[in-house]
Amino acid sequence: MAEADPAAREAATPAIRAALGVGQDEPLAFRHVRLRCGAAVLSDAKNWYVPARLTPAMNTALETTRIPFGTVVRALGFRRERLESSRGGAAECPAGTVLVHKAVLRLADGRGISFVTECYTRANLAP
Repeated sequence: MAEADPAAREAATPAIRAALGVGQDEPLAFRHVRLRCGAAVLSDAKNWYVPARLTPAMNTALETTRIPFGTVVRALGFRRERLESSRGGAAECPAGTVLVHKAVLRLADGRGISFVTECYTRANLAP
């Protein structure tokens, strides 16, 4: 089950803005989602995205539903560019993280629409 935290807010770092190709004044939206299986959190994802590069319907879906980001924006034909993959935790991840991925989703013309940090937990390794 996907669990979105609609109250979550986190400012994008200059590195995130650079990866997306946006300036300091370009509005970014933020979405924090946890994927659960029962009580176990499987992953914790933070996603900064550029609302101006999405359709109004996509923005509404992201603001009001638990539909995964990739599903909402699938019609844009994006590609995923992995920036980093590391084992173990990271400062921006919760305790119990065993794998971290950072990626940018890009449109066909190369413009970034989303920067995501995905933190996968030990619960993925449970027998």
